[in-house]
Amino acid sequence: MAVLPIRISGDPVLHAPARDVTEFDDSLRTLVRDMYETMDLAPGVGLAAPQVGVPLRIFVFSYEIDALETVRGVAINPTLWLSPIDPGEPDEESESEGCLSFPGERFPLRRAHSAILQAVDLEQRPFEIRADGWLARIFQHEYDHLDGLLYVDRLEHVYGRRADKVERKRGWGVPGLSWTPGDEQLDG
Repeated sequence: MAVLPIRISGDPVLHAPARDVTEFDDSLRTLVRDMYETMDLAPGVGLAAPQVGVPLRIFVFSYEIDALETVRGVAINPTLWLSPIDPGEPDEESESEGCLSFPGERFPLRRAHSAILQAVDLEQRPFEIRADGWLARIFQHEYDHLDGLLYVDRLEHVYGRRADKVERKRGWGVPGLSWTPGDEQLDG
């Protein structure tokens, strides 16, 4: 197993739609195993293949619902169905999210409260998960990565400006930057 470098905002793979997975082979299994290890060490609750430089429609997720239940899996070639998004301003406390490709920052973003994830697993078996709350948010966040969007691309104007300022200050927004969980250094 290997911990993979996570691309930072500005890398072209993060800003382009990913391709469908067509080969279900050992290299795909290795990629998914490495994505789990990278996500867990980061630590994160989700990680999409474009975030590790692979332009394929795959994401892994792991979310502890409570002390007795954790939802963990891989979604390959997913489809996501969403409930309507409630109107209004996002709450800075309860609706803030972060991203491993925009590390160390959190901004509020209004998302749909409910989602239905349909995908296949590594054995190409179809599955469906109905999610509410944070699990629905995780699915939306990771699905966006597969369409070439980061959550900062969806921020309301005032928060978007703050994110732009952070990106400029940190020297992000250019190709080739990454970081590796477990290593304090910025790569690239």
